Amino acid sequence: MIPRRYVFPGVLEMNYQSGRRMGVNVYLIDGGSEYALIDVGFLDELTDVLELIRQMDFSLSACKMIIATHADVDHTQGLARAREILKCEVVAHPRSVPAIEEGDEVLTYARIDAQGIHIPMPRCKVDRTIDEGDRITVGDRELTVWSTPGHTAGQLALRMQNLLFSGDNIFRDGCVGVIDAHHGSSLVDYIESLSRIRNSDVEYLLPSHGPIFRKDNRLLDATIDRLRGYTHMSDFGTCAVDWPLMDDWEEELASGLFSF
Repeated sequence: MIPRRYVFPGVLEMNYQSGRRMGVNVYLIDGGSEYALIDVGFLDELTDVLELIRQMDFSLSACKMIIATHADVDHTQGLARAREILKCEVVAHPRSVPAIEEGDEVLTYARIDAQGIHIPMPRCKVDRTIDEGDRITVGDRELTVWSTPGHTAGQLALRMQNLLFSGDNIFRDGCVGVIDAHHGSSLVDYIESLSRIRNSDVEYLLPSHGPIFRKDNRLLDATIDRLRGYTHMSDFGTCAVDWPLMDDWEEELASGLFSF
């Protein structure tokens, strides 16, 4: 057995727990008698995620549900296999269901022909849909569902007290999830979702990629202003060659220390 490294009371995250960077952040909500997972990541990392859960002395049968923050392949490729092993329900926003259940390679970003990207996207049954205002009980923990479209039409965020599991809405460096019309993105919706996060009284953002961070309204204001500018420009899409935040994140994980 290995010690559980809670990032907040009742919250474990697999990158922090393992001390290495994975393709996506996988959160475990520990409700005492049961737990839930927020996203599962790529299929080839699922074995490591499940082994971590075992090593932390959680029973696989105690998993109540897997919550898909949205349908993208880096969040959901391992979903069908995880559902099979954990024998739990999969929940997602109604607008994520077709892409997940049909294994839609375009909407999930599994196939980008122009860049030679083709990642297998297994189909997965969604057992239940969740939407704005729904409350999810996990043992003695409760999460409130926020619908935060923009990156994708079905992007969700989940609030637990002063924490917001914020999906791909915004990252610590002010970057946001990919904006692409073929992906179902909407700049107008994105600005509204970010404004909602900015104006909320949550204290910490727990994103789907990169480090957890304290909500910074100046950062959010700058990002919102940037996206507003994009609504009047033809070059809102970018072809980045790297992402420096991820290099910093890897060094922080390897150090074994975290502070928010």
